[in-house]
Amino acid sequence: MRRTGRVTIGGAGLAAIAAVVLLASGCGYGALATNSHPDLTNGQKLFSTPSPTGQPACASCHTLQAAGSSGTIGPNLDNAFAGSRALGYSQSTIENLVLDQIRLGSGPIATYTNAEHGVKGLTSQTPMPSNLWTGQDAIDIAGYVASVAGIGGYTSTNLASLGLNGATIFKGAGCAGCHTLKAAGSTGTVGPNLDQLAAKLTLAVVVQQVTSPPPGLMPSFQGKLSTAQIQAVAQYVSSVAGK
Repeated sequence: MRRTGRVTIGGAGLAAIAAVVLLASGCGYGALATNSHPDLTNGQKLFSTPSPTGQPACASCHTLQAAGSSGTIGPNLDNAFAGSRALGYSQSTIENLVLDQIRLGSGPIATYTNAEHGVKGLTSQTPMPSNLWTGQDAIDIAGYVASVAGIGGYTSTNLASLGLNGATIFKGAGCAGCHTLKAAGSTGTVGPNLDQLAAKLTLAVVVQQVTSPPPGLMPSFQGKLSTAQIQAVAQYVSSVAGK
């Protein structure tokens, strides 16, 4: 939560305020999504497809219950818009906000979530590049996200279900979307190529990076993954990198 004087602003309020500010100020460019008839089926498919720029799929970075995604690199999209829906914001408003985010990307961003929804205070997130998708494809993805995000209310990412298999954790927690690791079949370019860093990736180094990474470069998984899961994924990466 962010406290401003005597007013407490949670994730729902910030998402709603952001929508109003962006739309009222004319932020963004090009045709509005609602004027371009988004193809929701195509949007659903593209949400889980790596972008033409070589960046990971939206599903690799974001949690979206309807898409079955549990990414933690970027904001939880259900939690970003559940409050806005509860306040009566229209699907078209959400659609155009999502479209602006796809087009403009973000600088260093953060997730604000009410304590009762599982996250206290401010959690830094990895910046999102601009124009991951363009044209009608961007419109289709925005339309799809707007049609499902937050419909079922707030959601939480259940990384405990990934168990203690290092390879499964690497893929399920979103690591594969950001890093190249031949053994995992991943080709992410957001973060360093782990195969190229193999000589430096001892178990201790990987554990340190997963729990306390340099600020702004990647999110910490401490508190998201259990201690045993962090050890498992670190053991996996340190044992297969470069092979």
